[in-house]
Amino acid sequence: MRCLHWVNDLPRALEQIHYVLKPDGVFIGAMFGGDTLYELRCSLQLAETEREGGFSPHVSPFTAVSDLGHLLGRAGFNTLTVDTDEIQVNYPGMFELMEDLQGMGESNCAWNRKALLHRDTMLAAAAVYGEMYGNEDGSVPATYQIYYMIGWKYHDSQAQPAERGSATVSFGELGKINNLMSQEKKSQ
Repeated sequence: MRCLHWVNDLPRALEQIHYVLKPDGVFIGAMFGGDTLYELRCSLQLAETEREGGFSPHVSPFTAVSDLGHLLGRAGFNTLTVDTDEIQVNYPGMFELMEDLQGMGESNCAWNRKALLHRDTMLAAAAVYGEMYGNEDGSVPATYQIYYMIGWKYHDSQAQPAERGSATVSFGELGKINNLMSQEKKSQ
């Protein structure tokens, strides 16, 4: 699912996804999250605070990775896997980044934001962006944090964890495995 970062009620959406899966079915998803576009967010907040005496959110809020596993578990998924990836894309400037976001249909749709930013605030934000985050070649980075998630709907045929205390090797002995392997090779 590509647009989970736009969902207003993420816990309910994950519950509904879990509900429609067959037993032993898998959900694989990806979404923007965490510190996505933090450079743009900070630049806009600093410029708006300085020019207008306060700020409203102009970059949509994102889910933290620490919350995602909990939300999946609460929705009923098991055998969870959550991974993150960070991608940095360079743009000639802040306005090109914002044009790209608009072209992707990723502009902010928050209800509690101001409808427009004044021109001098936008110019100040572009200057802050370039000064705080700009690259040596004059371009500015935009960071996208992507969360990947996998969760399974329970079924009796799924592998179950072994009983506590049933291990035949201790974790302390795992550190010695390289020595054992090299001794075995020498004896062959």
